[in-house]
Amino acid sequence: MDSSIWAALSSYLVPLLLLLVFLEQISYLKKKRTVPGPSLVFPFLGNAVSLVRNPTRFWENQSDLARTSPLGVSANYITGKFVVFVRSTDLSHKVFANVRPDAFHLIGHPFGKKLFGDHNLIYMFGQDHKDLRRLLAPNFTPRALSIYVTIQQRIVAEHLARWLRLSNGTPIGLRWLCRDMNLDTSQTVFVGPYLSGESKERFNFDYNLFNVGLMKLPIDLPGFAFREARLAVKRLVETLGVCAEESKKKMKGGGEPTCLIDLWMQDIVRLETEAAESRIPPPPHTTTAEIGAHLFDFLFAAQDASTSSLLWAVALLDSHQEILTKVRREVASIWSPESSTSITADQLREMKYTEAVAREVLRIRAPATLVPHLAGKDFPLTDTYTIPKGAIVFPSVYESSFQGFVEPYRFDPDRFMDERQEDRVYKKNFLVFGAGAHQCVGQRYAINHLVLFIAMFTSLMDFKRHRSDDCDEIVYVPTICPKDDCKVSLLQRCA
Repeated sequence: MDSSIWAALSSYLVPLLLLLVFLEQISYLKKKRTVPGPSLVFPFLGNAVSLVRNPTRFWENQSDLARTSPLGVSANYITGKFVVFVRSTDLSHKVFANVRPDAFHLIGHPFGKKLFGDHNLIYMFGQDHKDLRRLLAPNFTPRALSIYVTIQQRIVAEHLARWLRLSNGTPIGLRWLCRDMNLDTSQTVFVGPYLSGESKERFNFDYNLFNVGLMKLPIDLPGFAFREARLAVKRLVETLGVCAEESKKKMKGGGEPTCLIDLWMQDIVRLETEAAESRIPPPPHTTTAEIGAHLFDFLFAAQDASTSSLLWAVALLDSHQEILTKVRREVASIWSPESSTSITADQLREMKYTEAVAREVLRIRAPATLVPHLAGKDFPLTDTYTIPKGAIVFPSVYESSFQGFVEPYRFDPDRFMDERQEDRVYKKNFLVFGAGAHQCVGQRYAINHLVLFIAMFTSLMDFKRHRSDDCDEIVYVPTICPKDDCKVSLLQRCA
C-alpha cells in the first residue's frame, strides 16, 4: 500500500479508534456509577485476560470489592460485557426470582448461548419452561431414583477398585479420577446402553474439548479452544439425540426402562400416542435436537459440579476425623460391603448424618460458585442502583453460603440435623441448587450420588491426604476444586 494512502487512512483510523475507546470508558463508568470496580478498563477486552489467567483471584477481588459496598455488589468489564457481581443473598434472590417478566435470563456461562445452543433448558422461561419441566418430572420420581442408585453404586464400586490398584498406598490426585467416574456414571444413568464402544470414546474426547473451552477466551475462530468447544457441543448433542431415537424405538416396542432416557421416552411415547388418538399435534420439546440438548444440559449439570463435591468431601473428611468416624459408624449400621448387597434408595434415606455431611460439603464448598444471568431490561436492584440492560449478573452462591448460618466458616454437618435445622432456618442462604423457576430439577439425584459416594468411599477405603501448604486453595476448573487435585493415598479398609 502506498505510504501516502496509509498515512491518510491512519489520520482517520487512529482518531476513530481513540474515540471508540473513550466512548467505551464513558459507557462503562456510566453503568458502574457508584458501584465499586475498576476505575478504567482495558479497551475492548476489559479484564478478560486476568479472569482467564487466574479466575480464583479475579472473583475474590470482586467479592472484596462488594464487601466495601453498602449494596453488596461490585462491577467489572469483560470483552464488551458489563459485569455485576452480587454478594448479598437478598439481592441474589431478586435475580433468581426474576420478579419482572424477562428481567433476567439464566445463561450458565457468560458466552453460553454460543457454546450450548439455543435449545438448552437453561435459556427457557415462562410457560414454555414450565411445560418442559413437567415433561422432565418422570425422570426424577422415587422409582426413577431407585433405578439410578443401582447403576451409580455399580459404577462407583468399579472405579474405587481401580483407584485402589493405582494408589496401593502411594499418593494420587483424585480430580481426573472423579471426573472419569462421574462421566461414566452420568452417561450410564442418562443414556444407558445407547452409548458404547467407539461412540463413547469420541463422546468423552468431545466433552473434554468442551470443558477446556469453558475456561478460554470466547474467540470463535478456527484453531481456538472456544471454537473447538462449540463444535464439540454440537457433536455431543447430535450423539445424545441418536441415543434418544434408539430409546424411543425400544419404548415403542414395550421395552422395560433401564435408564433416564428410557423413562423419558416412555412418557413421550405415551403422550404422542394420546395426541395421535385425539388428532392433535404432538407435544412440544420432543424433537431429537431438543432432547439431545436437554440431555447435554443434564450431563453438564451432573458432571462438573459433582466432581467438585466429591473432591471436597474427601478433603474435608480427611481433615475432620471425628466426622469421618461418625459417618463410618452410621453407614456400618445400615450397610456392609461384606453383605454383597447393593445400597438401596431406602437405605440412603436412612443415612441421615451422612446426608448432613453431603449437604454441608455443598454449602461450604458450593461447586458452581456463580450463576450468570443476562439482564433482559434495566432492573432496579436497589433504590439507588439499576442494573443496565445487557449486563451479565453473577449472583454468588458461594458468598451466600457464609451468610446467616451459625459459625458459617466451620465445617459442621450437625447444622443440617433435625435438632438444629439450619437448612430450614437459613434456607434462603443455601443456594447450591439455585432458586426460583430454574432451581435444579435433579437435586435429589445429585445428593443421592454424593451420599452414596461418601458411604462407599469411607467404608471401602483407608485414605490419607498428601498435604502441602496450599493444597486446600480453591481453583476454578470451571467448578471449584482443591489446588492439589485432592492428592490422597488409598488402601483397602479392613472390616
